[in-house]
Amino acid sequence: MKAMRFHEIGGPEVLRAEEIQLPEPGADQVRLRVAASAFNAADNGMRAGFLPIPIQLPHVPGYDVSGTVDAVGEDVHDLAVGDAVIGFLPMEDDGGAAEYVVAPARSLTAAPSRVDLANAAALPSVALTAWQALFDEGGLQAGQRLFIVGAGGAVGAHAIRLARRAGAHVIATASPRSASAVRAAGADEVVDHTRTMLRDAVAEPVDVLLNLAPISPEEFTALVPLVRDGGVVVSTTAFMTTPGDDERGVRAATVFVRPNSARLTEIVRLVDAGDLTVDVTRRIPLSDLPALHAEAAEGRIAGKVIVVP
Repeated sequence: MKAMRFHEIGGPEVLRAEEIQLPEPGADQVRLRVAASAFNAADNGMRAGFLPIPIQLPHVPGYDVSGTVDAVGEDVHDLAVGDAVIGFLPMEDDGGAAEYVVAPARSLTAAPSRVDLANAAALPSVALTAWQALFDEGGLQAGQRLFIVGAGGAVGAHAIRLARRAGAHVIATASPRSASAVRAAGADEVVDHTRTMLRDAVAEPVDVLLNLAPISPEEFTALVPLVRDGGVVVSTTAFMTTPGDDERGVRAATVFVRPNSARLTEIVRLVDAGDLTVDVTRRIPLSDLPALHAEAAEGRIAGKVIVVP
C-alpha cells in the first residue's frame, strides 16, 4: 500500500512516499481503508522533533482519520466491515497518511451521516480540543461570558458554536480575513485584533478566557485581569505556561487534546443535528503532504486541510 512516512526527525524533506506492507489488525483493532486524514500543527511538530511524543520510526503522520472498516481483529464487537468511521488515533502510532491504517476500535466512532466521509477527517481532534478547553477545563456554563483570543481557526469555530449552544456570551478576536467566519460561527462580539488592543476589547470581566493564538507570554499575562475573580484562563498553546492569578483565585489550565470516543460520539450527534459544522479549506493528494509540511514550517496553515490517499 502507499504511505507517506519519515525515518528520521527533520525538515519536511524527510517525508517520503513509500510502498509498505498492508497492516493486519490485532486484538481490539480494525483496519481502515482511509478516506482522508487531516493535517494538524502537531504533525509538523512531531516530524520536526518539537513535541515530546514517543513515536517509533519510521512513522506515518495523520492522527485524525476517516474511512471504512476493511478488516476486524479479535474481540471487536461494535464495528463491522463496511462501517464508515472517524477517529482520533493514538499520536504515537502510525496515522492515516496512507491508503490503510490499523486503529484501536476504542478510538473510533460512527462517522456523521450528513458530512462527506473524507471531509469528516477534519472533525475529531479540533472539536475535542474545543470541548475539553471549554467544559472539561473551563467549566463554562450558561449565562457566563467567554473571551476567545485567536478564534479564526478550526478550534475557534467549534468553540464558538459549542459555547453559544451552552448559552454563553462569546467575545472573539479575529483578523479581518477571518472576521466574517467568526461572526458566522455565532460570536456575539467580534474584535479585530489588528486594530484594537486586546486589553481594551472587553467591557466587563469574563468568566473564561480561552487563548488559541501564538501570542507572547507578556501579552497573555496582560489579559488575565480581564477575568473575574474565581474565573479560569485556558490555553491550547502548550509551548508556554498558562498564566493565572492565585490572589484572585483565577485558575490556569493548559489543554493538550485527549482521545475520548464517547465525547466524539456526542460531537458527531451534534454535527448530524446541525449544531456543529465541518469546514474544510483544502483537499490535497497524499503526494502533496511534504509541501504542506513545508508551508506549515513557514507559518500557520489557514483553515483545515485534509489529505486524500
